Amino acid sequence: MIKALLFDVFGTVVDWRTGIVRDAKSIAKKYKINFNLEQFADRWRYEYQPSMEQVRSGKRQFIKLDILHEENLDKISKDFGLENISKIDKLWLIKSWHRLPGWSDSKSGLLRLKSKFIIGAQSNGNISLILNMAKFSKLYWDVILGAEVV
Repeated sequence: MIKALLFDVFGTVVDWRTGIVRDAKSIAKKYKINFNLEQFADRWRYEYQPSMEQVRSGKRQFIKLDILHEENLDKISKDFGLENISKIDKLWLIKSWHRLPGWSDSKSGLLRLKSKFIIGAQSNGNISLILNMAKFSKLYWDVILGAEVV
């Protein structure tokens, strides 16, 4: 008998692209920078797999996804005119991964499943990232199996 359901989060339960575009748009407006927001979001996310591969292969010790997001943003910032934003705005942009919106049916779907099963997030994201995202999008996980655990 199935008692628990575990979910991937990025792209499956939350819309990472829309969330990153939304917050990048705020930064672009504030600094009067004109760049392709969707291309920025895709490029930032594209850097995820190569940076994670360094950890998976053992070439690099475990590191929280928040730090990888920061390093990856640093890697692409110049290409989008973001290299001179303030440290506070840079940290706010990095935290955009904590404010990703759920897909329109994620909240209701998870609540329906939660009535019969234990539901959990299983992610490469660190626990605080997934917890903040859950609070932001009202995704009521019973358990979060973040990178520190998994």
